Amino acid sequence: MKFRKLHGAGNDFVLLAGTPEDLSKDWSSTAQTLCSRRTGIGADGFVVSALLGNAPDLIGVACFNADGSIATMCGNALRCVALCATEDYALRDMTLVMSGVKHTALVRDTKVEVTAEVGAVDLRLFEAVWNSRPFWFDSAHTGTEHVVAAVEDVDAVDAAAFGHLVRHHPQLAPIGSNVNFIQATGPSELKIRTYERGVEAETLSCGSGAVAAVVIASQRGLVGKGEVTVHNESGTPLTVRPHWDRPGRTYWVGGPVTNVFEGVVA
Repeated sequence: MKFRKLHGAGNDFVLLAGTPEDLSKDWSSTAQTLCSRRTGIGADGFVVSALLGNAPDLIGVACFNADGSIATMCGNALRCVALCATEDYALRDMTLVMSGVKHTALVRDTKVEVTAEVGAVDLRLFEAVWNSRPFWFDSAHTGTEHVVAAVEDVDAVDAAAFGHLVRHHPQLAPIGSNVNFIQATGPSELKIRTYERGVEAETLSCGSGAVAAVVIASQRGLVGKGEVTVHNESGTPLTVRPHWDRPGRTYWVGGPVTNVFEGVVA
């Protein structure tokens, strides 16, 4: 099996270019094996993509988290697929279908942008206590579940331990949620740390999490309504901007994508 290893701002994936039939297969065990940091290739997720039908710019995408669970939306995985489609099929504009939802992708030089659809938003969903301090969490569905807490100093947060606690909060049962901690550093600047469900660890960046962060920060008046730069743990920020044709419902998330290496799994 030939594969590519790519990352979108530090969020890394093993990618397989397959057939439409491969999209419906259960790759859970494969994802767990290949994504293992010590005994596999090492990645946050495993991604399968395939051209769909006769449309030259329609690509199906299936994404599995490192623990083998299915990811219904992963902005950085979609961005990695888009870069591969540019290399393989010379596509610059395309439609990616993931879990039945269509996402538009644009590849411009080193920047790759994809759309994310915003669903339910719930401010002050629940309160969680860490080190005797209460924190309010808001929720925003950006194709997958995210909760967001605004904090004074995001670098002082134990994102792994507190994120794990909140991910399993009773309010989020039974499936849990991705957990984001954000700090506004300017009218169009955020810092973020994300604990990802399915990876069960803090990741260096998260596309759908960046969108959720901007949606919540905008509603709370922490940032403006235009493009926001989201600084993550990778040191390579993502940009999030509203889709002006679908305000309030669709956002673009973009940044660089890097093809790390290619290989063959025996």
